[in-house]
Order: sequence, then structure tokens, then C-alpha cells
Amino acid sequence: MENKTHSPKGLKNQEIILKELLAKSLVLFIGIGLISGLVYGLYLYDQKNTSQLVFVEGPSISVVTEKLDFQHGEEINIRIVNSGTTTLIFPDASYGLKITRLSGILIYSPVAAQVISELEPGNEIEFSWDQIKNDNTQISNGIYKISAKGMDKQGNRVKITTAITILK
Repeated sequence: MENKTHSPKGLKNQEIILKELLAKSLVLFIGIGLISGLVYGLYLYDQKNTSQLVFVEGPSISVVTEKLDFQHGEEINIRIVNSGTTTLIFPDASYGLKITRLSGILIYSPVAAQVISELEPGNEIEFSWDQIKNDNTQISNGIYKISAKGMDKQGNRVKITTAITILK
């Protein structure tokens, strides 16, 4: 039988190799993290900075706020603009305005008369929201979606959604 023993020199070589591999993998993982963070940040920046008002040929609607980030409790002015070239029709006087959490849970919709409303091309209607839910409680900070939907005279549906952030 052969008795194999590791010499202290062999163990030190293995430790050095292990430390080198650990250092290289650490640099690799940090590099991947930085690159993926940068790519995700650019993606979010692109999503957040899309133009709210774009005029197009045909039916189109836009939801415009004065900014995208609001302080908690700050009043939010929302403009619904017919950004197309055809008249839009809405089932009530709220012009299809709804505010939801990112998950789609309805937070707020204005109380409105059930009358057919029209919005001519280039015209707009303005609403103010005090960040109070339909159940009369204050909203929490986070990201919310503001949407409006209607239809043109041919029955084609038109819908737009924009995101805002409520900060502490």
C-alpha cells in the first residue's frame, strides 16, 4: 500500500489556484451585474420617457400629465386629448378615465353622468385627481396607470395608458 500525503507546497498551490479562480469569477459576476443593471436601467428609462402626446392620422387618444413623478398627496391634473383626426365617442362624461395599480386593480374612476360624450380632433378635457381612491382613502406610493378609452364613429376602439409614479 502506498501512503500518499500532501506536502505543504501542494496545498499552497491548490489554495492559490482556488483564490485565483474565485477572484476571476467574482470579477465576471460583478461585470455581468453591472452590464445587466445598465441594460435594465436603459429599458426603464425608455419606457418612462415616452412622449405622452403624439398626433396621428385617424383615431387616437392621449393621456397627458404635467409630469410623471408626483409627491404623495399632490394634486394630479390629467388631460385627455383627441390626438387623431376623427371625432371620438365615450360612453359617459368621464371619457373612459380609469386609474389602476400596475396589477390592473381599479383605484379610481370619476363619478360621471351616463351620457354619450364626444371629443373633436385636437380638443381636450381636463380632470384633477387628489390621489384619493374610490373608497375615500389615500393611495400609497408606487406606480399607477392612467388610462382612457373610447371609440370612433365606425366603432373602432381607442385606448391609451400612461404610467405615473407616486413618491413618498
